[in-house]
Amino acid sequence: DSRYRNLVQKHKHCIPNSVLYCWTYVPSLTCVVNVIMKCSVFYSQTGRKEKGDPLNSAIDKMTKKTRDLRRQLRKAVMDHISDSFLETNVPLLVLIEAAKSGNEKEVKEYAQVFREHANKLVEVANLACSISNNEEGVKLVRMAATQIDSLCPQVINAALTLAARPQSKVAQDNMDVFKDQWEKQVRILTEAVDDITSVDDFLSVSENHILEDVNKCVIALQEGDVDTLDRTAGAIRGRAARVVHIINAEMENYEPGVYTERVLESIKLLSETVMPRFAEQVEVAIEALSTNPPQSFEENEFIDASRLVYDGVRDIRKAVLMIRTPEELEDDSDFEQEDYDTRSRTSVQTEDDQLIAIMAQLPQEEKAKIAEQVESFRQEKCKLDAEVAKWDDNGNDIIVLAKQMCMIMMEMTDFTRGKGPLKNSSDVINAAKKIAEAGSRMDKLSRAVADQCPDSACKQDLLAYLQRIALYCHQLNICSKVKAEVQNLGGELIVSGLDSATSLIQAAKNLMNAVVLTVKASYVASTKYQKVYGTAAVNSPVVSWRMKAPEKKPLVKREKPEECQTRVRRGSQKKHISPVQALSEFKIKQFYW
Repeated sequence: DSRYRNLVQKHKHCIPNSVLYCWTYVPSLTCVVNVIMKCSVFYSQTGRKEKGDPLNSAIDKMTKKTRDLRRQLRKAVMDHISDSFLETNVPLLVLIEAAKSGNEKEVKEYAQVFREHANKLVEVANLACSISNNEEGVKLVRMAATQIDSLCPQVINAALTLAARPQSKVAQDNMDVFKDQWEKQVRILTEAVDDITSVDDFLSVSENHILEDVNKCVIALQEGDVDTLDRTAGAIRGRAARVVHIINAEMENYEPGVYTERVLESIKLLSETVMPRFAEQVEVAIEALSTNPPQSFEENEFIDASRLVYDGVRDIRKAVLMIRTPEELEDDSDFEQEDYDTRSRTSVQTEDDQLIAIMAQLPQEEKAKIAEQVESFRQEKCKLDAEVAKWDDNGNDIIVLAKQMCMIMMEMTDFTRGKGPLKNSSDVINAAKKIAEAGSRMDKLSRAVADQCPDSACKQDLLAYLQRIALYCHQLNICSKVKAEVQNLGGELIVSGLDSATSLIQAAKNLMNAVVLTVKASYVASTKYQKVYGTAAVNSPVVSWRMKAPEKKPLVKREKPEECQTRVRRGSQKKHISPVQALSEFKIKQFYW
């Protein structure tokens, strides 16, 4: 489309790399078209119409490439929208401040910046219209963009008037009127653009941007770059606030229920707990770095606060995607990202990059074997879900680590089926490393619990389970590094490293089982410690074991007046119940990740 090409050439310096990269798919699509042309000639000459003939195969490949291109282009446009509609009032505020000071030269310079900002909003809005099928929404966006385009020179004229007469009350009131009008129109345009774009794409792009900004913050912190730290932290706060605003508005379209409660709970956690802590750590870091010489402070606290922001946005995205169908999730899955500066501009990929696609194309027999292993793994996962669902994870890092390990292991098993966020073998290796790190932290905490346990039998059981965790983490690390070798024999795809996939799932299942046993043993060890040292010992400094509050139910069952009768019940005898038995009888109705 000529509109996209003109935009690329005119604003190449400001369009994200992902937009530019979309055009690198054109050669690959051209190659597919050429293959189809050749197959068409072959088709017409031979008259072959079998299901697996080259023409149908080429058509399938072209369909997949086109779908990938459409998805990547859609997310690239959303990437551009995310950048352009972030902190939209900053150029206006800078322009007004310069006008109030009476500096006409600065006003003219900032007027140019403001004009470019307005033009960018209009062009990005029109670009969003070009990929939307919402006709009514597109009309509203174009109308709002027209208002922005016509209002821009009037705002600049008001600023020039104020700069010429900074003491004039009339000029100040005039500037305030245009300021309010501009902010109103930008708000209308922003909401209109949000209505014609996908919430799933927005969350995916926002999650990636926040991860990039978090990494920039950490680098700036280590280098002592206060300006970059302050600016990037402000961008993180702006993106997080926009995520909260858009998802809150999206939830208004749904009937209240479990789904909306889960999403709103994630939003509340991000806005009321995570972001205030992040802002506090940013303020502490900037204050410490601004002194001469710079003061020392806890870098790990800042890094943890930054990581929680990313985790919070990621949790919101997962909560929003809970009700999506498998087809929608597959369409929403992130396309393989490549390092565009270091790799070839063709669509040729390495074997590692194609690994997840290979797993998805395995013969049915191999898929059945993997599915059997995955089902066995899911049974262990349900056991872990039921175990950790009993406990309040506030103050209990053992439960937090168990949840994290479970989530990562689930992603690794999804990879063996050609699904999930892990795209290549390096992703799997990194995931195995994360599990090993979490296992080491769980080992440290559980050993601290074991050291305080006066019961030698419970202590030995707990230490034995910890040895299993170390062993299975090591196995998982080894299995993740076994590269699947791909061969094409007689047109049949053969993966010689299939055993590594099943071994990976088996190791994950064994590790999951060891984690379940460790959680139980840690709790039992804490109860033994309580009997010897007192009731306060169960909430020792190591971990705090508190049952999660059950769902609220009526304290008294309402009965009809005519059914009310005096009932006499026989008193039950007091029975001694072991901690493990009591723990196994405690059930949670449902657990959400």
